[in-house]
This record gives sequence, C-alpha cells and structure tokens, in this order.
Amino acid sequence: MDYLQLQQQVANSIAKDNFDDWLTCIPALTALITTPQDPLHHGEGNVWIHTQMVLRALIEQTEFAKATQEQQFVLFMTALLHDIAKPETTVIDEVTGKISQPRHSQKGEIRSRVLLWQMAVPFELREQICRIIAVHQVPFFALSDAHQRYSPQYLVHRLSWQLPVWMLCLQAKADMLGRICTDKARVLDEVELFKQLALEEDCLYKPRQFVDDYTRVHYFRGSNVLPDYALYPQQGSKVILMSGLPASGKNSWVSKHYPTWPVASYDDARSELKLKHGENEGLVIQFVLAKVKQWLRDKQPFIWNATHLSQDMRQKALDLLYAYHAEVEIVYIEQPEQELYRRNLKRDTSLANKKIQRMFSKWQVPLPTEAHQVSYVINQ
Repeated sequence: MDYLQLQQQVANSIAKDNFDDWLTCIPALTALITTPQDPLHHGEGNVWIHTQMVLRALIEQTEFAKATQEQQFVLFMTALLHDIAKPETTVIDEVTGKISQPRHSQKGEIRSRVLLWQMAVPFELREQICRIIAVHQVPFFALSDAHQRYSPQYLVHRLSWQLPVWMLCLQAKADMLGRICTDKARVLDEVELFKQLALEEDCLYKPRQFVDDYTRVHYFRGSNVLPDYALYPQQGSKVILMSGLPASGKNSWVSKHYPTWPVASYDDARSELKLKHGENEGLVIQFVLAKVKQWLRDKQPFIWNATHLSQDMRQKALDLLYAYHAEVEIVYIEQPEQELYRRNLKRDTSLANKKIQRMFSKWQVPLPTEAHQVSYVINQ
C-alpha cells in the first residue's frame, strides 16, 4: 500500500466509521487485538478496542473537521499507530498481575517511521506522525511538578519546534476520550491547560520565537537563558554533522557541497587502519575523536560524516561539539528503501543489506531542536 492508497483508506474509514480494513492494510495492527492493558487506565479492554475508540473520538472533534486533508491524514494515522509498539513492550508482573508497556511511545515512533517510509508517505507528514507518537502522553502530565525535570513552559517551547502542538493536544484529548478510566476528567483538564499554556506562549500553531539560534540551542540544552534575551556567543568551529542510514548518499553530498573541508569519517578511519566494518570499533572511534578534538581546538570548520542514527549517538557527538562552542548544522539524508539497498550493493563495503535492516530499530530522525540548523535532504 502506498501513500495515495493510504489517503483513500483514511477517507473510507472516516466515511464508514469502520476500521477493520486496517488490520489487512497494516498487518502489524492485528497484534493489538491480543494485547491486554492495565484495567485501571484502560477499562475498555485490549489495545485494538482502545485504538478504535480513539479514532472515533478524534473524528468527532470540531478541530479535526476543520483541518486540511493532509492534517486529517496526519491526525488519523497518529491515532491509528500511537500504540503500535504496545505488543512488543507489554510486561505483566508475575506477582500483582499489573500490566505495563514501558517506552511504547518511543518504540512506536520508530516502528511507525519504518512502516510509513516503506509506504512512501511524504517525509514531512511522516515525521509529524512519528514525532507526535513519540511524545503523545506528555500533555497528560506536563503540568505536574512530580513528573517533570523541566518547567511546563520549557516543554511547550521545545515541542513547538518539533511538531504542531495543536495536533499533539488533539491526539492527547482523543486518547483520553477513547478509554475507560476513573481519572479521565482530570487528565482531560490537564490536556486543556497544556493547550492554553501553548496558546499563551504563542506556540500552539507555530514554533516559539527566539532572539537568535545561538540562544535557542543553549536554551534547549538546559542553559539558564531566556528565549527573548540574547546569550553572548562564544566562537568555535563551524561543524556539519551528517546523519542518515548507510548508502543514503552522505559521501556524495559532502563531495559535492564541501569538497575542500576536512572530514572525520569512521569509514575512512577503517581504511586508514586497515580494518573491516565491525572490527576493533573502539580503535576506530578513538582515531576519529582525536581528529575531531584537534579541529575543535583549532576552531577550524570540518564535517563529521557518520550515520549518527539515534538521538543517543548524536547527543554524544553534540555534547562534544558544544563543549568547544561549535556552530552545528545537522544534514540528514534519506533515500527510499529499495534505492538504499541498490546503492549499498554497488558500494565497496562489508556492510550487507541485512545489517542495514537491523539498524532500523535505532532510526530517529534529527529534530530541529538539536542544532543551530537542521537540513533534510530527501530522495535526492
């Protein structure tokens, strides 16, 4: 099934108020039927029952009716897929029988990304869906001091740079309406208060404005600064951090756009050290880091060319770069699945396509909050 067929299926589901066809369209959803939920928070039963209730609650909302066709597609697919990772994350306590699904939001983001990528859903729409899924529970507790490291204002500011906050709020509202639980009214109030906070901060429908990118980056990294007051910049290297699956075209992009810049590359390091992919990776990493640190100390521009696929891996690299006051642009590159495999087979590499597929479980697209600038080069 491709994007156009998905659009038509969404329209049919809305018109007919029937969602059974999705079990055939997306077979992974069938596992929701046999996945139990904690009755304290989900008295309605299994995950598929809950998902259908959420979809009906969403479609009934005035905001959904007023949304554009693309916005309705994003909202519908978000509701359909928001709990797709619950089957693989379900844990039942042997003593108490309590059911939990830890990190199902984060894993659901990745599962949905791979699924929608394979269906050729446009990048911008796909990422809106995945980003909302990743944080779809945040409005439930964002205003509760007991649950948060950050202030509600900070959370809503950061989220506004990652996704349409009004869509997140609408998804959260539908998620609560589509369940049976004793604290539904309280949580719905929390969602509405979160929405009102975003409106007051002028970031319900657009990103929160900042005085400059330097201040924004340090604010999102937790520095004690305010969005409207400029932080005096300290000079460092200009760094382009590449990101993307293997064979997506990172080397070609670097050669075309920055042929004279020095490049820190794990693949190049393996060649210099005469090592195969996966062999003595610790030595390869230290070899690259030594170059990176020297260039940072010299404050010269350079490119760090690696997959940097997960947020954790990027965070380690970014922590180092920002410690030296670097100005960072992340360039993320992506290709369709079959093109990726075709390119990889033509490369002189020991990395098989099956190994690339195993990397999908860590695939998190860079967020606009991670750097001074994030550029997305899609299917080029």
